[in-house]
Amino acid sequence: METFPDESHELNTTHYIFGPFCVVPAKRLLEKNGAPVEIGGRALDLLIALLIRPGRVLTKSELIKQVWPDIIVEEGSLRFHMTALRRILGDGDVHARYIATQVGVGYAFVAPLEVQLAGSQQALIAAETSGSGPVINLSHLPPRAKLFGREIDLQLVVDHMLQPKLFTIVGPGGVGKTSLAIEVAHRICAQGYQTARFVDLAQVEDQSLVLSALARSLEIPVQAEDSLYVLLAHLRTQRVLLILDNCEHLIDAVSAIVEQISDAAPNVGILATSREPLRARGEYVHWLNPLEFPREPKHLCIQQLLGYSAIKLFFERVSSANAALMLNDADAQLIADMCQRLEGMALPIELAAMRVASHGLTSTHALLGERFSLGWSGRRTALPRHQTLRSMLDWSYDLLSPLQCLALERLSVFVGPFSQEAASQVIADTQIEIAAAAAILDELVCKGLVTIDQTDLRWTYRLLEMTRAYTREKLATRGDIEVNALAFRHAAFYMDLLGHLGTSPNEIFENSARLASQLGNVRSALEWSFGPQGDPGLALPLAAGSAPLFLHFSLLVECRTWCTRAAELLELGYFGTPTEMELQAALGLVLMFTRGNSEAAEKALLRALDIAVALSDYWSQLRLLGRLQIFYERIGDFASSLAWAEQASEVGNLLNKPEAIAIAASLAGISHHLLGNQPLARQQLENSLRNSLPSQRSGTIYYGFDHRNRTGLALARTLWLQGFPDQARHWAEQIEAEASALQHSVTYCIAMVWILCIYIWTGDLQKAAASLERFATIAESNALGPYIAAAHGLRAAIAIRAEQSDNSVAVLEESLTQLHGMRYELLTTSFEIALAEGLILNQQYEKARKLVDGTISHCRASGDAFALPELLRIKSGLIRVMHGDDELQALNVLQQACVLSREQGAWAWELRISMDQAKSWLEQGNRLQAQELLRECRERVTEGFDTLDVRRLEALWQKALGDSHPS
Repeated sequence: METFPDESHELNTTHYIFGPFCVVPAKRLLEKNGAPVEIGGRALDLLIALLIRPGRVLTKSELIKQVWPDIIVEEGSLRFHMTALRRILGDGDVHARYIATQVGVGYAFVAPLEVQLAGSQQALIAAETSGSGPVINLSHLPPRAKLFGREIDLQLVVDHMLQPKLFTIVGPGGVGKTSLAIEVAHRICAQGYQTARFVDLAQVEDQSLVLSALARSLEIPVQAEDSLYVLLAHLRTQRVLLILDNCEHLIDAVSAIVEQISDAAPNVGILATSREPLRARGEYVHWLNPLEFPREPKHLCIQQLLGYSAIKLFFERVSSANAALMLNDADAQLIADMCQRLEGMALPIELAAMRVASHGLTSTHALLGERFSLGWSGRRTALPRHQTLRSMLDWSYDLLSPLQCLALERLSVFVGPFSQEAASQVIADTQIEIAAAAAILDELVCKGLVTIDQTDLRWTYRLLEMTRAYTREKLATRGDIEVNALAFRHAAFYMDLLGHLGTSPNEIFENSARLASQLGNVRSALEWSFGPQGDPGLALPLAAGSAPLFLHFSLLVECRTWCTRAAELLELGYFGTPTEMELQAALGLVLMFTRGNSEAAEKALLRALDIAVALSDYWSQLRLLGRLQIFYERIGDFASSLAWAEQASEVGNLLNKPEAIAIAASLAGISHHLLGNQPLARQQLENSLRNSLPSQRSGTIYYGFDHRNRTGLALARTLWLQGFPDQARHWAEQIEAEASALQHSVTYCIAMVWILCIYIWTGDLQKAAASLERFATIAESNALGPYIAAAHGLRAAIAIRAEQSDNSVAVLEESLTQLHGMRYELLTTSFEIALAEGLILNQQYEKARKLVDGTISHCRASGDAFALPELLRIKSGLIRVMHGDDELQALNVLQQACVLSREQGAWAWELRISMDQAKSWLEQGNRLQAQELLRECRERVTEGFDTLDVRRLEALWQKALGDSHPS
């Protein structure tokens, strides 16, 4: 809302009354039962903001923007002042409920509210309703239309026009300027004005006829040569309210005339509407914004959505045009999406609502944005320029100069917001110079054809969707040469922009984050560049430059699409360049995580590493060695995975930076963990953590996943294997929280694959199930194929560990088949152990024995040794079940498992093996021997007393002691 220094006392004369309270914004006053209440300024501002929009949920960002418009504050400040406000109001005490909270969204005023106008306005309303006061002939004014969401605008204009002045309501076509002006006239025409006259200047085409139109509306016979003299002489003694509607096409003549009227007839009030300011002397201007609509409507119900004026208008117009039409919550979401795409513009919303009434919601929603929606018809009684969007836009377009028309058409190439620099680069050519392009952009803004986007300081400008559809039609008529030349300049601008994202992870991260609103433009540039009329010379560097942007926003599938297409153009002269290196590095990464560990992914990563070596780019080498280490780890080639880790250690030593040392140690530690050397793994992992900084999203995106996060995961697993389950759970919970906070889908999924195994090992099955659901959702929403398959297998593994096999064996078998198909073998051993346990539950011992033998052979061949002791323990149990008379063989296998677990430093496996040994001795009657072994185990247990394995140990100890011995 704009305020004016000389008349600020006229604003906000409204009284808001609720419960025992009364708020008078103009006096900055809160009263309770008539007595003033002490309240802080910010708390009062919050209350006023909520009272102005009763029932509407205001988001936290909206409230912060209104209450702290010029400074940046945290949400904590908002919560502090909201708490203070509630305390002052006694909100929640004895049935007093004024402010409701929507968790994670914002706040709404929900109590019954009475709104009263003070002073002259109250008298005016009373006069209108009681019949007292001056009698005014309203036949000169058009009928009123019901307004939605214009309370603040209406109040502002009414307050200003109570005293005669020149006031202009400015805004783009279709925003609702005329309806607001008519309502203002009806509200105030009886307040000191002798008459009110509406002058529709849309009917006037010639500047010289403006005076005649004014005289005709005032019923003044103008016969003298100086018609202005006659008009001023008539008005000089009058107190008249003139509404001059639609001034933009006659702006020079109107501006000159209203200045002279203001000078000669100070008691005449002039309320004008225009798509640009008149720029007349003494003019007050109010820029009318579109109606409010939800920016994120997905989780709002109908009642919450109806708190937005744009949606309320839509519902009202649909209901009045088709009383039989019933709308539900799903329909409300479609309407919210339409209002969002129409950007709160009143006329397009009304036209869309009229079509919904006759053709249905689904078809109207589907056609919105298509060029023929420009022809949808509205009310027959509407002004001709308001009967369709096309006629409204024709009106604006016809007022432009040829160069302005050309510039506006060229702006239609942008998808969403754009900067002045982008506009100038794209508009300019041999017909329009760079300097002229910037000036024309400003002119189009003033005319309401280009809007200002206040949410992004750099990408400031945008075309409304309906304007863009209209101007793209116009642009097409200029021919393919013009269209393709424009697309080339657009693509070249974004190629250059993406080519300067920076070199360091922080630079790339910060610059990519600033381009969130430009994804539409980048996609458009890519589509044209790779299209039949495109330019391959732009396509490849544009794809390589856009890869960091798509990775920043976890758009892996989209990144894969463009990188794959770009790789086909490398023969254009990009072999061995940094551009090819970045392209291949991104392609290998996204192929690995979306389609599995294919040969194409491997080839791309190896090629990128070769280029990094040739360029002596050590940081890129380290980044690519990390990706290769995880690639070979995922395909189950653990020896090669260790080799890449060792090569990373050499590069880390050359760089001799803590970050490089931390990454190299992390890769080595993870490899040693999987190969079964837990003491060395722990040493390397702890060394990595000592040298690494806290996780940052910039580094996470740059490397493709978070190295510190992976380090913590491997350490958690290592600690569990070494017999420290409480420490393992602590690390798992911490790493899961950190991975979630990074908001990076790949890192989170990597974390959950490892963490869920820890929860299953420790018996925290409820926690595992809860974490699994979020993991599955993120994997599916990001199309991460291997992790989608893994989620099904993990769900089955949890059920088997809970001894609820049902169809879990079949699900796990299907998951393994899918993972084999994608060469994702990291989980093979863990899943096959779970599958063997499921088969044993189902008493399918022979099948379980074959599976276990095959898994043991695979682990010995691949180097995946960390679970070998557990596999041997399971095999021993199967021998005992299937061949009860061959106890010696079972004990020999168990002894092998015990020796191997000690060599690996894996006390967790040794504990399970020892319990099986003790159980066997008890069954053979060797109670003392079993007691001694179990006593040693109990003495070694220092934590994790609530874990499944320790509970089993205690139960077995009680059995070994016998009924006559206390624990």
